[in-house]
Amino acid sequence: MASNREKNGDARSSGQGKRGFASMDEGKQREIASQGGKAAHAKGTAHQFDSEEAREAGRKGGKAAHEKGTAHEFDSEEARKAGRKGGEARGKIGPRDDYSSSSTQRGASESHAKARQSKP
Repeated sequence: MASNREKNGDARSSGQGKRGFASMDEGKQREIASQGGKAAHAKGTAHQFDSEEAREAGRKGGKAAHEKGTAHEFDSEEARKAGRKGGEARGKIGPRDDYSSSSTQRGASESHAKARQSKP
């Protein structure tokens, strides 16, 4: 026989509702978690993602958002702005390579291939 919890589909009906941290509103949870993260960084015990871990985490998050239907979809103007901003930021980090404006001369696919080859 099914329990009240199974019948009603509600954890609270069997006395197993949210308690403690889980019962707090999301804003309060974020505030407390933020304080913990700051403390861990100050102490030097916070996890530091390497570029591969960060890439994998972003991929998983993007996949989950798309499956859930909450992923932002860029229109062409937003995509252009984001690409321009990334290119400008890359130029500030290190010396500009000769391929930075070559897409208008040879085609984007050639310049992207050259960029991939020159990355460390």
